[in-house]
Amino acid sequence: MYIHWLGHSCFKIQDKTGSDAITIITDPYGKSTGLKPPRVEADIVTISHDHDDHNNLDSVKGNPFVVRIAGEYDIKGVSIDGIDSYHDELGGVERGKNIIYRIEIDSVSIVHLGDLGQDLDEKQLGRIASPDILLVPVGGKYTLNAKKAAEITSQLEPRIVIPMHYKIEGLGIDIEGVEKFIKEAGLKPRYEEKLKATRKDLPQDETELVILKKT
Repeated sequence: MYIHWLGHSCFKIQDKTGSDAITIITDPYGKSTGLKPPRVEADIVTISHDHDDHNNLDSVKGNPFVVRIAGEYDIKGVSIDGIDSYHDELGGVERGKNIIYRIEIDSVSIVHLGDLGQDLDEKQLGRIASPDILLVPVGGKYTLNAKKAAEITSQLEPRIVIPMHYKIEGLGIDIEGVEKFIKEAGLKPRYEEKLKATRKDLPQDETELVILKKT
């Protein structure tokens, strides 16, 4: 299974390489971000909420199955559980709702927290369980900040954590970079162009922090 970070909260997740791969795109962004929207083809697209830095379906080619409502889905052998949450600490009053996605692909569980802005409650924690890979927003202001993101990472105990939604070159959104999260998490980062993960090769004893290069 392969994960590429396309910038912001957008990832390309594939069960394998080649023309018969199943491809998932998460939270495709628009040009209002300041970044050039990726032009990608997908079988499945997940959208955590309808802000234009997360819902740019026009950038996705093909005829993908679009998941933008919480619930359980089984698409081409990929299991997806969309879990309601909030974009802020006030029950959505400031920025509305958010959907957390738990994705099972190629025997690996991936949790994409979207633009989560709240502490997780017991029901949400139960649905998310202990993911193999956690994709967590860390830039603050509109989402979890570095400290909160580190706390939730510790709660969920993923085998691998990958930060997202932080300041990079070209991004016109006023959020923080990834450095504070690295410090708060207390984990030595591993830098990769992409993540290749198989069930048997996942770390067993402690969480690994992987920083992906935007592709």
